[in-house]
Amino acid sequence: MTLETDIPARLDRLPWSRWHWLVVVALGITWILDGLEVTIVGALGSVLQEPGTLGLTARDVGYSATAYIFGAIVGALFFGRLTDRLGRKKLFLVTLGVYLAATALTATAWSFWSFAFFRALTGFGIGGECAAMNSAIDELLPARVRGFCDIALNGSYWIGAALGAMASVVLLDPRVLGHQLGWRVAFGMGALLGGSILIVRRLLPESPRWLLVHGRPEEAEREVQHIEAQVMREHGLSSLPPVTAKIRVEVRPHTSITDVLRILGGPYLRRTMLGLGLMISQAFFYNAIFFTYALILSTFYGVPAEHIGYYIVPFAAGNFFGPLTIGRLFDTIGRRRMIASTYAISALMLLVTGWLFARGVLTATSQTVLWSVIFFVASAAASSAYLTVSEVFPLEIRAMAIAVFYAVGTGVGGLAAPALFGALIETRSRMSVFAGYSFGALLMFGGAAVAWFLGVDAERRSLEELALPISAKASVVR
Repeated sequence: MTLETDIPARLDRLPWSRWHWLVVVALGITWILDGLEVTIVGALGSVLQEPGTLGLTARDVGYSATAYIFGAIVGALFFGRLTDRLGRKKLFLVTLGVYLAATALTATAWSFWSFAFFRALTGFGIGGECAAMNSAIDELLPARVRGFCDIALNGSYWIGAALGAMASVVLLDPRVLGHQLGWRVAFGMGALLGGSILIVRRLLPESPRWLLVHGRPEEAEREVQHIEAQVMREHGLSSLPPVTAKIRVEVRPHTSITDVLRILGGPYLRRTMLGLGLMISQAFFYNAIFFTYALILSTFYGVPAEHIGYYIVPFAAGNFFGPLTIGRLFDTIGRRRMIASTYAISALMLLVTGWLFARGVLTATSQTVLWSVIFFVASAAASSAYLTVSEVFPLEIRAMAIAVFYAVGTGVGGLAAPALFGALIETRSRMSVFAGYSFGALLMFGGAAVAWFLGVDAERRSLEELALPISAKASVVR
């Protein structure tokens, strides 16, 4: 069956509305939850080493972070495949449910192994969320704002980070709950926050683009008409601007894993290299530093566990406001220029800060200020990696492509980073830690080079213009 449709163009022409805000809030919660989970472990790192809690070592804290990342990798691959086959909506409901159950179980951990297992299960849900959410949001939002929205939403990770940091300060306070009970309640917060968003997500439609290529054009048309009616009511419009761009799509059976590998390694090889370069470098950069943030402050600066949260809040603020202020430039100056420059600037600043750390001239406060400045830029850089891999591949493999790049990038660039830095910190040698920072900076310089030479000028272009669906019979019809 061959279909000719204008649905993608109709979605891209819509003026911004409350409906788009609903999409942003309901799906953007993924990164807030991820930030909450990662920050809580970072802020509680030294607390979890106390005999009255779980009695972990610094290496155990690093390994538990690695378990979380490993779970996220497996979850992204498993749920990414299902998202392309079964639909975006089904999976972003299921993955949120998995996360809720897993983070609640983490609060009941009684040993290192139970804690690491529940952290892996939590990551399993979050990894699946990443694939389902990024594919859905790109397919629902207009092309002209896709770059800014994606980057800003990825930056919302740091809203969760700030919430986790402040929660740790309050809950660990001996006058509130103290160390023994406070860390358990902190993990329970994630389940409460995630549960509240399930109701909102049920209001979202299935991606009309996904429905279309899976042979359900009537449903796709109904969903688009419903969205258009809401937008027109809000803006007081009697009609929307006409569209003339159409695309021909031939409905086909589901895309196999072989097809995915053939497409990534064949006609899209340059984009595959681009995605891998960006994801690997930013994953190591972030995971190496943030997963051991609390350990650096406590080991080298003697910051008490209950005060760690105060140092994470300004760091989170820099990470959040960076994408909000820089993000619009990815739609105006352009993807390639902005991605290359943010990667290179982040690398240079980390080298300088690492050298100052190695010389012992920083305090806990000045260290935090410099990290906040670095990640004001680096947060936008890392977010642009997720944006890139979610918009430059065909619709039929979009979620799986996101999952593959997330898995490979995180596996190679991020899986070993927390454990490696945990071991470097245990040596109590500033030069050893600086060597790790230098390696991370070199990877980011490499990412900048990849972005400059292989980058795609995707700004303000429709998804179908960037990568026709595999099932497309011809290019866009006008």
